[in-house]
Amino acid sequence: MFRGVVFRVSLIIVLVLVVLGIFDPDLLNRISTISYSNIITHFGWSYLLAAFLFLIFSIVLAFSRYGNVKLGKDNEKPEYSYFGWFSMLFAAGMGIGLIFWGVAEPLNHYMNPPAHIAGKSGDAAAFAMRYSFFHWGLQPWAIYIIMSLSIAYFSFRRGMPPLISSCFYPLLGERIYGVYGYIIDILAVFATIFGVATSLGLGALQINSGLNIVFGLPGTTTTTLVLIAVVTVLFMVSSIVGLDKGIQFLSKSNMLIAGLLLMFTFIVGPTSYILNVFSSTLGEFANQFLNMSLQLHPFEGYEWTKSWTLFYWAWWIAWSPFVGLFVARISRGRTIKEFVLGALFVPTLLTFFWFSVFGGSAMELQLEQGINLAKVATTDTPTALFAMFAHYPLSNLLSVAAIFLLVVFFVTSADSATFVLGMMTSGGNMCPPLGKKVIWGIVQSTVAAILLLSGGLLALQKMAINAALPFTLIMVLMCYNLLRALNQEEKEMYPTSDVNVDAPEQSCCRR
Repeated sequence: MFRGVVFRVSLIIVLVLVVLGIFDPDLLNRISTISYSNIITHFGWSYLLAAFLFLIFSIVLAFSRYGNVKLGKDNEKPEYSYFGWFSMLFAAGMGIGLIFWGVAEPLNHYMNPPAHIAGKSGDAAAFAMRYSFFHWGLQPWAIYIIMSLSIAYFSFRRGMPPLISSCFYPLLGERIYGVYGYIIDILAVFATIFGVATSLGLGALQINSGLNIVFGLPGTTTTTLVLIAVVTVLFMVSSIVGLDKGIQFLSKSNMLIAGLLLMFTFIVGPTSYILNVFSSTLGEFANQFLNMSLQLHPFEGYEWTKSWTLFYWAWWIAWSPFVGLFVARISRGRTIKEFVLGALFVPTLLTFFWFSVFGGSAMELQLEQGINLAKVATTDTPTALFAMFAHYPLSNLLSVAAIFLLVVFFVTSADSATFVLGMMTSGGNMCPPLGKKVIWGIVQSTVAAILLLSGGLLALQKMAINAALPFTLIMVLMCYNLLRALNQEEKEMYPTSDVNVDAPEQSCCRR
């Protein structure tokens, strides 16, 4: 019953939107615009506060008395090595976005900062790098951690199905196996489809731009749709191969290629300039972190905040069901402290260095050499990375490597998403049926294509924000449920003591 309800209802809702996008894309764009405007106007602040709450909650939990609790049985060991774990974390959590925005975002902020900062100034450049760190740093990973930590705890330590609804047992009890649980998991499917579609759309646009620059392939919408179709076939093949042979192999390969591209750019580019950017931006980030975490610029610059920070926070929240389930699946056997610190700080530091290398190199060309890359980044965002490579040795080789990296990140993100969607609509089956993975793979690529047709990049951003709103509340409640369950476990283990909770499993939840 469960599997049928969640699968059918989720599929019907998504297909209705797909059909609407095919036959009346303008209407779909108007609907998404109206809902987007209302959400940003009335609830935009909630994204900012929730993301900050998730970060504080994660760090406090890691260093609390619950930090030694295993995400699994007490004698379990992690299934994947640190390199394999970090590779899959990074590929699923950030991948395409970093390639797309690594050069383009700092240059966009430099050209068009909030109204109270003069564009194309030194202050604008410092602001651009600092907010690039902020948008891709601690809060995004904290959002992922809340979701994945909750799922991993209730699934692997309490023996419940690996579903988001399972995380609500302390609050809802047996009702998670009925209508309430169905609603939570259907919302998760909806958020996942549109969150992932945003990234797939960005990736397809940039792959198209790269092929246009390097090989002269027409940079048209038709070409982009063909690329989506081709890559869909690739990630379906990877999905059929399976998690260990498919996703893990591609993720490790991608990390190696990304590392080589990063180090080549670092060495060939303005190395000292990059290190200066990294050091100074890290200092400014640390100094102004609290202000950035709570600042909406309501008096001046609110439009900028809506277009960038609130979009990003909604995007990460929309991605969280997919990333959360996937990261939970690959994190079994780690302690809460190990999981939080590893998933929060390692990817964040790597991301900071990535933006320092690519964003810093672009800034050096813009500010020191007078090459107007910023104009390219603001008028044709997907081409910004390739425009920067044109000013370095082996530019065509670098562009081909970046295109290949985008394709593999596209494949790993979509592959992971089909795996997770299959799990969510199969009652938490850790080996979801191939048929469901194929269906969801086709559906999510179709949604990305429809959104591009109905309004391009802006439509993708609007749908991500719309999909994230209900999930913000769900994630706040997940914090409460996780803390309540950990506290209950401690009481059951040590009814008259406050000693460490790292003890044999006793479940207060239905198995």
